[in-house]
Amino acid sequence: MGGSGGDAMAMIGFVRAICLLAAAGSASAATLQPFAGSASTPLAPWQVGGLPQQTKPFTHFSVVDLDGHRALRVEANLSYGNLVHPLQMTAANNHLAWQWRLDEPNLAVDLHQRQGDDIALKVCTLWDMPIDKVPFLERQLLRVARSRAGEPLPAATVCYVWDPFLPLGTALDSPFTRRLRYIVLRSGTERLHQWMPERRDITADFLKLFGAETNEVPPLVGVAIGADADNTQGRSVGHVADMVLDP
Repeated sequence: MGGSGGDAMAMIGFVRAICLLAAAGSASAATLQPFAGSASTPLAPWQVGGLPQQTKPFTHFSVVDLDGHRALRVEANLSYGNLVHPLQMTAANNHLAWQWRLDEPNLAVDLHQRQGDDIALKVCTLWDMPIDKVPFLERQLLRVARSRAGEPLPAATVCYVWDPFLPLGTALDSPFTRRLRYIVLRSGTERLHQWMPERRDITADFLKLFGAETNEVPPLVGVAIGADADNTQGRSVGHVADMVLDP
């Protein structure tokens, strides 16, 4: 692929990573709100976001009652999309806790490859890292992306993922852009249909993945839940519940 094609693919990667926040605009909240709403979509401040001028299907999000939990059902079917909760808060020593369960995995994924870069269930934290801390080439792409989107897109995103193949604890960059980095919290398909609890020190995880670029923890500007199956043309179903952000 030539230079212009490579630049285009890199820009796609930035868009996929940082449009997590774009659709939410400036309506940020001081605290993380619980899921609410009917079987259609969750209520504000949670908002569905996708790619600019997206023509492919959106990942479907609905609020359901399941096993005594008020849960978010996340279904990806040849689709892309994220449910975003904008925030504006200092993240020092914050912990993010939730429960999730994977019901239908996507076995065509491969997070090392662009054509396999789909995730059946993910929880992401979005960070307003100063742009002067971003490596030069990525900084230029980020500036272009921000200009095109007309949004203050985050410079760093950490996604906790449930992957069918990668070992627990695997940390890796998105194959599209290093502004988006993954940590595998759950692996395999042995515990389908089972609620699994998580609690993460999001400050420590940010520094683990982005500490080579900055030793300061920037403001947390959003939390997102998502799934996508557009690259693999696949399908997945999962649920997330009991999400809490606390010291």
